[in-house]
Formats: sequence, C-alpha cells, structure tokens
Amino acid sequence: MQDNTPWETIGSLAALFTRLDSERGLPSEEQWTLQVLKLSEEVGEAAQAVIGARATNPRKGRSHGWEHVQEEIADAVITGMVALARMRPDDAAEYLADVLAEKSAKFLPPA
Repeated sequence: MQDNTPWETIGSLAALFTRLDSERGLPSEEQWTLQVLKLSEEVGEAAQAVIGARATNPRKGRSHGWEHVQEEIADAVITGMVALARMRPDDAAEYLADVLAEKSAKFLPPA
C-alpha cells in the first residue's frame, strides 16, 4: 500500500491513463468521454450488485452480498475521481471540495 493521500494516488492514476491514451493518439475530449463511459459502467456494476444482494433476479437469486455492493460503489467513486482529475489535473481536489460545499449547503446547516 502506498503512503500517498487519496488525491495523490488519483492524480497518479489520472496521469498514467492520460499518458497511455495520448500515446494511442486520443484527443483530450475523447479521453474524457471514454472515462465518463467507464464511470457509467462502474455505476451499472454497483446496480447489478444491488440486484444480486436483494435477490430480485429470479434467474440468479442472491448472487451478491452488500460488501460487494460497497466495493462496486468504491470503484465508481474512484473512477469518478480519476475522471475529474483527468479533466482538471491542476485543481481536481479543490474543485471537488468547492462543489461539495456548494451542494451540501443545500442540506446541512452552516458550520
């Protein structure tokens, strides 16, 4: 396990994936589009795990546990953070903090 902060690790992943996609000749907006599609895939896997945890597919029954759902949600969060870091490599953490503050202010009382 690395000693990096989560955002340092996310930044490293974002830089790696950006470099690899750039080497394949993909322009930035195409890279971002594909990253958002990857995020959609991860969210779909979380939904699929919920269906399995709730045993709502009669063909499969209880195919997942809630721990699997949690892992899939973590994958979606990581993928979303990487997407944001790829789009905003210089200020992703600050940008997320600002958006979180703005969105949470609608629900939480002022500190």
